[in-house]
Amino acid sequence: MADTVLTRPHETSPAEPGTPPEPVPTVIADRVDIVYRVNGTGAGRGSATAALNRILRRKHTEKAAGVRTVHAVRSVSFTAHRGEAIGLIGTNGSGKSTLLKAVAGLLPVESGHIYTDGQPSLLGVNAALMNDLTGERNVHLGGLAMGMSREQVRERYQEIVDFSGINEKGDFITLPMRTYSSGMAARLRFSIAAAKDHDVLLIDEALATGDRSFQKRSEARIRALRKHAGTVFLVSHNNKSIRDTCDRVLWLERGELRMDGPTEEVLKEYEKFTGGRK
Repeated sequence: MADTVLTRPHETSPAEPGTPPEPVPTVIADRVDIVYRVNGTGAGRGSATAALNRILRRKHTEKAAGVRTVHAVRSVSFTAHRGEAIGLIGTNGSGKSTLLKAVAGLLPVESGHIYTDGQPSLLGVNAALMNDLTGERNVHLGGLAMGMSREQVRERYQEIVDFSGINEKGDFITLPMRTYSSGMAARLRFSIAAAKDHDVLLIDEALATGDRSFQKRSEARIRALRKHAGTVFLVSHNNKSIRDTCDRVLWLERGELRMDGPTEEVLKEYEKFTGGRK
């Protein structure tokens, strides 16, 4: 089984005087396959008898043990460059979120390789924050987890809170996260992640939450991240957000890369495929 490789690609040689600089690759996916293995469901699942049977079957093949394989991503290759914002689109179950997790180093690849320039940061609507801690405490812990110093967190704290907008209808930042709506929690997660410049920022549906005002602030922040030489990947079912934010789109369908190109070209074909549905 091949693993995700978190490393820096070879530096490109200096360009000749008077010629534009070569684009710097930040993520290279080389014929990536990702496979899930799911235990078969049967009578007695979770019981002591079932556990004993699984132990006795350890030396059997996966098929005999009732393990089912799901080929989530199939031979996907692409190269992302510094300063790009890349949308990932596709119908449900097409492998978008799975691919992001692999780029972040959270899932192993079955075959092929993923090379990254720096450490990718994955932001999703289910990103872990501590539900029993206040929003304020989570801002500090989240900032430290991203590599910010305590001083940097203190300097950016108010900016993070204001950006999230969760205090617009009360002092929610001092309340435990478990009292937040899913939208409030997702906005705070994005605000914490967006407070730091990233080499590679992977965003999974975070812009689907909140009102249009928050979405506009988020889209503007993504554009700012790109200007600081980062690369942004955005998974979204909102084609308008993709159009407003990304200059390139990868279209995955049934785990295969169906199209890779300029945003408008890819979305035009995707919308034909889906009949205009998001």
